[in-house]
Amino acid sequence: QPIGALLLEHCRITKEEENVFSISFVEEPERKYCFECDSEEQCREWVEALKRASYEFMRRSLIFYRTEIQKMTGKDPLEQYGISEEARFQLGTHKQ
Repeated sequence: QPIGALLLEHCRITKEEENVFSISFVEEPERKYCFECDSEEQCREWVEALKRASYEFMRRSLIFYRTEIQKMTGKDPLEQYGISEEARFQLGTHKQ
């Protein structure tokens, strides 16, 4: 049975030792959760999976793939889903 849940936003995932990784949070750097795995490979897999699960990673991936599709097709792939201009602007990078 799970003993709790962690919201993985604004967190730092760090490989501590061969089989150990930790999760700490930007707002509470003194609070750290350590996890021990059966092997170094398993530890590496957990670290990568947790990093890919964050909102920020998914947001960056969406921006990258949206840009690549626009280059290839000349069309915004999000337009067909009725995403507003405001939302599309938030997905883009700010150029000043």
